[in-house]
Amino acid sequence: MEARQEQQSAVEAPTRALAAFAASLRYEDLPAPALAVAKHCILDWLGVTLAGSHDPLVGMLVEEVEDQGGNAQAGIIGWDRRASMSQAALVNGAAGHALDFDDVLRAFMGHPTAPVLPALLALAERRGATGRDVIQAFAAGVETEARIGRMMTESHYARGFHSTATLGTIGAAVACGRLLGFDADRMATAMGIAATQSAGLKSMFGTMCKPLHAGKAAQNGLLAASLAARGFTSRADVLECVQGIADTQSDGLDAAAGLEGLGATWHLPDVLFKYHPACYGTHAPIEASRKVAANPSFDASKVEKVEVRVDHRCLKMCNIPAPTTGLEGKFSLRYNVGLALAGRATGALGSYEDEATQVAPVVAMRDKVRVDGVDGLGANEAEVIVHLAGGLVLREREDVGIAKRDLDGQWDRLVTKFRALTDPLVGSTAAQATVAAVQGLEGAPSVAALLSPMAVIRD
Repeated sequence: MEARQEQQSAVEAPTRALAAFAASLRYEDLPAPALAVAKHCILDWLGVTLAGSHDPLVGMLVEEVEDQGGNAQAGIIGWDRRASMSQAALVNGAAGHALDFDDVLRAFMGHPTAPVLPALLALAERRGATGRDVIQAFAAGVETEARIGRMMTESHYARGFHSTATLGTIGAAVACGRLLGFDADRMATAMGIAATQSAGLKSMFGTMCKPLHAGKAAQNGLLAASLAARGFTSRADVLECVQGIADTQSDGLDAAAGLEGLGATWHLPDVLFKYHPACYGTHAPIEASRKVAANPSFDASKVEKVEVRVDHRCLKMCNIPAPTTGLEGKFSLRYNVGLALAGRATGALGSYEDEATQVAPVVAMRDKVRVDGVDGLGANEAEVIVHLAGGLVLREREDVGIAKRDLDGQWDRLVTKFRALTDPLVGSTAAQATVAAVQGLEGAPSVAALLSPMAVIRD
């Protein structure tokens, strides 16, 4: 009876319930899979951020930072520059999402690490926090944003909001609040300050604004926690209140779904990692197409027609029909299927440069692709049907929405990805030093060993 009453009380005040959970979360509370995947997220984000730091949009942000000036409090990855915490969170957040190569989480309907970790690392650098503190705070932020994602239901994303930007702002605030040692009351306040700043539109996919979403979420989440620490006020019930975030940005709050198993079950081990630098909605079609291309009966020169069947939700997320830029190519089902069937490297960064979208064999294959939204497929599932001359039909289906449970194997694959991205930029010695630093992060006295190898001296 008492347990039911407590559960009902939490459902009636979900902001407070999540704030209390995050404020009290300790490193010792993390199950082994959550701890392992937290490190996977950190390593993967460092790699894609260093690689993304070379993107033109990041250069523009760095120019803006240099023009503004500011206190040298935290490092900008890949630039051998220091800036204010706020500026570093913005630039590193945008760089981490610039390639669209960073992790995803179904419960969150977005990219969980992209808004949380850049805010957290900037604050950790400034305050000299330990690696153990960072892991603990990172887990609090990601678990909270995942549970808010479940509460907001898929209607939030369906309305056109980019969860990485909107809900990620709250996740970043919670992670920073945990690092600052907030109690439940102050954590709820920080969540309110974050929520009132949250913004980000899916209509911006395929432009520089999508990576900016992650940077602004990190910057605004850090600001929310910093202001809450100074006594700044806000509502402490922003998830459930009238005209709060759920009331205005979704079809209603499902608090019970978001609080289910709180403290006993974890969303962090369900994080999915990318091995193609494109929107995750394209990954199942890519993998299915790669299977078709590997069939001994496949002949690219004989392809007459390609049918791609995906969940209806993909049509509003990654269905740019004829991309003309690399950014648009990341959000084109037809282009990515064309890449895979034409035998191009879908895991290579060069496949998503502007000129790559206009390569004749890829365009010819792309133009044979028809995309249909159908019922009966999961959000991360696709079927690809290739019709060849002579009547032969090759068909493959793929689901990339299932998290890996072989965590040692996942770590090895992520190290390979990390080294491929970073060795050419900082050298093998520095890259391996970062891998070792992430492996032993819980024993590190600071985050310096994570970040110092990631500085690149530029002309």
